[in-house]
Amino acid sequence: MPKGSRTIAVFDFDNTLIRGDSLWPFLTALAGWPRSCFAMVETIATFIRRYMKDKNDPELKDPRTFIKARLLKHLLTGYWVGNLTPIFEKLQRWQKWNEPVRQALLDHQAQGHHIVIASGSLDLYLPWLLQDLPHQAVICTRMEIKEGFISGKMVTENCVRAGKAEMVADYIAEQGPFEDSWGYGNFPHDLPMLNLLKQRILV
Repeated sequence: MPKGSRTIAVFDFDNTLIRGDSLWPFLTALAGWPRSCFAMVETIATFIRRYMKDKNDPELKDPRTFIKARLLKHLLTGYWVGNLTPIFEKLQRWQKWNEPVRQALLDHQAQGHHIVIASGSLDLYLPWLLQDLPHQAVICTRMEIKEGFISGKMVTENCVRAGKAEMVADYIAEQGPFEDSWGYGNFPHDLPMLNLLKQRILV
């Protein structure tokens, strides 16, 4: 098939391909509910204190990313990736596919389309959850690993909202051109990404 005639289909993962969000189940499966809840309370309290002190603090510009980064640092630092397999298995038992969207992905695959999963989920577990789903690429939030241990730091921008759109735009520029494009995502978080694509499906 000529490169210029290809079609790309980009799918969000959380609340689109699956029902619900995968990050919190991952964190609670790894760290336990008490520790995860305490970390969340501590993180929100830290955000409030810093906001009251300086509303123009650049780190607070995106509250969701600030909270996510603090949680990941608090709960994942020093964890050995070799111990993650039981967590993956627990996540698989929790995961519920959004069957109409999953079927749409399979229909795109049957037509030979280029399938990309774009998600704010972590590269620590997302590839495992996608192993039975056809796709050509995964764009997601990537974590730093040093000598087999998670540092707790994101090594990419948080792959959500405008940040996700930028990553998808870069991917399309590198892999294109595409004759047609489809996007599947949820409102309002995926609107920046969907605006890059010709056919937009809100889930």
